[in-house]
Amino acid sequence: MEIRLLGRDEELPMQLLLEADPSKELVVEYCAGGLVYAAELAGDIAGVYVLLPLTELAVEVKNIAVAESVRGQGYGKKLLRHALAEAERLGFSKVEIGTGNSSLDQLALYQKCGFRVDSIDRDFFTRNYPEPIIENGIVCRDMIRLVYTI
Repeated sequence: MEIRLLGRDEELPMQLLLEADPSKELVVEYCAGGLVYAAELAGDIAGVYVLLPLTELAVEVKNIAVAESVRGQGYGKKLLRHALAEAERLGFSKVEIGTGNSSLDQLALYQKCGFRVDSIDRDFFTRNYPEPIIENGIVCRDMIRLVYTI
């Protein structure tokens, strides 16, 4: 897997980005203000993540997704580790990430990679998304915020 920064003139891998965040409007907005990295396998985009600077010292992994056809092969962990290394290279000392209360696999992955639960934004998803999100048979209501300190 080769991971590279997408050029501003390159088309966003929207289908993949929407797997992690169903709001096209929000995805377009934070991609415009962030750095979009694509992971390629055999010439196809198989993963993506977005780094969005928050302050001089803090950056957020705003979206991270792996194509369904290659899930379960360690690519998500590879992407996340690349994001942490890239954040450090860019001079950030704190990396934030948020996920839904129903995103059990993502919560496990982030903690395995060294993130710690920092806060909960109650009712984030019911406030910001018009349609209910259901994962693992659980209604996604709250945003679990996690932090990694470099």
